[in-house]
Amino acid sequence: MDRMETYDVIVVGGGPAGLAGALTLARARRSVLVVDNGTPRNAAAGHVHNFLTRDGTPPAELLELGRTEVAGYGARFVTGTATAAKPADDGFTVTLDDGREYGARRLLITTGLADHLPDIPGIAGRLGSDVLHCPYCHGWEVSDQAIGIIATTPGITHAGLLWRQWSADVTIVLNGQPAPSEQEAKLLAARGVTVVDDRATRLDPDRTLHLAGGDTLTRDVWVTPTRMVARSALLTDLGVETEPVKMGEVEVGVGVKADANGATSVPGVWVAGNVTDLRAQVIVSAAAGLNAGAMINADLVMADAHRAAG
Repeated sequence: MDRMETYDVIVVGGGPAGLAGALTLARARRSVLVVDNGTPRNAAAGHVHNFLTRDGTPPAELLELGRTEVAGYGARFVTGTATAAKPADDGFTVTLDDGREYGARRLLITTGLADHLPDIPGIAGRLGSDVLHCPYCHGWEVSDQAIGIIATTPGITHAGLLWRQWSADVTIVLNGQPAPSEQEAKLLAARGVTVVDDRATRLDPDRTLHLAGGDTLTRDVWVTPTRMVARSALLTDLGVETEPVKMGEVEVGVGVKADANGATSVPGVWVAGNVTDLRAQVIVSAAAGLNAGAMINADLVMADAHRAAG
């Protein structure tokens, strides 16, 4: 590792979690390298919401502000995709897609997640515009519009009642999922949520949904829960485990296993943000990055002290 650039910490992923972790570490006078390939999960969204003092900020602007702050404390940035990470004498070696290699004593992986959409023609490429998944991210912006929900998992009643908070015109298309229970049906009816027991076959550019039975349904906006899968290939190579993530009894995706501080089962490897917390919004991911950064610095402090003591 002494023949390559070596840092106290390499942060893989330059989103809110990674930048907050890098900021914390750089302010702790650690040498930090941030590796980022410029593909944030929320790239298609027009604005970030529920981030105190930054509500409504375009995602790219928020990231640029963060990069400027982090760089101001001496952290370095490289553009690229980390394709491999392996243990080395005093930490890890990270390899990028163009063959560059960097060394680090510790790793903070904040590679986020991928949203897997249902296999319905016409939906791909529209997430974050007229196909939505999160009411706390987009609910205010579609207030009082006609909202359609395409079910992808059982237990869609909760989503219907949740989106009803922002609009009185909400329709659920079951899309082959189980019908609501008698009690759930009463709750939905009481709130004026319509349930259509049919399958979606195609979504047109004008937001018209074609149904298997031959009918069509046009809404101002469509909602579909995504299957959220951590971008964990780098971590899997290091031996870090993933696990199914459930909301209630419904499995909603796969995340990386870590403790409350972001430490994984592999010593020296931490995670933060959506790669481990699938539900985390931007401000939560940033907070997790700060916490993980502090824990990494504390770990390095003890390692430095033991090394000095011999």
